[in-house]
Parts: sequence; C-alpha cells; structure tokens
Amino acid sequence: MTRSGTGDQILEIARDLLAKGGLGAVSFDAIAARLGRSKQAVLYWYPTKPDLLAALFLPWLEEEATRAEDALKAAEDTAIAIASFVRAIAAFHLSDLPRFRAMYLLPQTLTRSAEDPRNKEVLDKVHTITDRLYGALAAHLGPDPVAARQEAFAVHSAVLGLVLMTGLAEGVRDPLKHGHDDLVDALIARLTPKDPVPQG
Repeated sequence: MTRSGTGDQILEIARDLLAKGGLGAVSFDAIAARLGRSKQAVLYWYPTKPDLLAALFLPWLEEEATRAEDALKAAEDTAIAIASFVRAIAAFHLSDLPRFRAMYLLPQTLTRSAEDPRNKEVLDKVHTITDRLYGALAAHLGPDPVAARQEAFAVHSAVLGLVLMTGLAEGVRDPLKHGHDDLVDALIARLTPKDPVPQG
C-alpha cells in the first residue's frame, strides 16, 4: 500500500466509525484494529487527534462551501440568496449530524499550541475556504463589503445554531415539535424581508 493510500484508508475508516458510532467510536485504537496495523502506524500519519480531525474536517468544509456556492448561482435578489444559502447549509448538515458534530463541536474540545506550524497551516486552509463560503453569500447582501461579510457570517451562524439545537434534541432523544423543513422556513422568514420567499 502506498503512503498516501494508507493515509486515505485511515480517513475512510475514521469516517465509517463516525457514521456508525458517532464521535466516541473514533479512536486511534479502533482505527488501527480496522486497518490491521499497529496504533503507531496510525500515529505516523496523524500524530494527534487534531491532525486527524483536520484531515477529516477540511474536505467537509470544502464541500459545505461548494454547496453554498452552487445554491447561490441562480439567486436573483437578497431574499432568494439568503433562502437558498440557509436551505443548502441546513440540508448539508442535517443529513449527517455526526459529521456536523465533528466539524463544529469537536474542534472546540481539542487544544493545540498557537505556535504549532501545523495549526497555522490548517487555519490558513480554513480561512481560504470560509472566505469562499462567506464571500458567495456576501456578494448578494449589499455594496458594503464589511457589512455584507458580517451579515453572511451571522446568517451562517444562525443556520449552525438551528442544526446544533436539532442535534441536541436528537442526542437527548427529545423529539422536536416541528419538522426540519418547518424550522428552516421559520429561520428564513426571520432572516429575510417580509416579501414572500419561494418555498423549497
């Protein structure tokens, strides 16, 4: 097996463990067992949990940005742009809550020195991708680039909050009183002007 093939296989196993067992199932020991190699062999490729998480996270973040860009291609005005963005981001995350937790919750629990060059490399990649994500929406939100970027960030944060609360309800087995589509529509109605917004 080539070196890149081993690294890719480790990520594939980690994604499968995450999908089947949630974050708690993703461990170096579990990956090594599935890989049929020693834990040290896994640590060679991903020496720390943040390294493994970054390798999983960056392609997911890239896909999130691409979904947003694709959804906004046909947006003709601000309300449609916001509605399209909210629906695309919500659909992406609600379709895979374990992935969402790995992307947006787990990184908050993992620490790495700010001086670590690997941390700067990952953050540089994250900033490039989030510039695309927020830039795609901000282009539809008005002429002031600073205000538009802030509004794009606020809209994205609102969608993530909706997904977070949905995941929380699922995690404690407390069924929501409203369906996902109804909650997404309610969020869009709050974020957009009072003119009718096309339903998805």
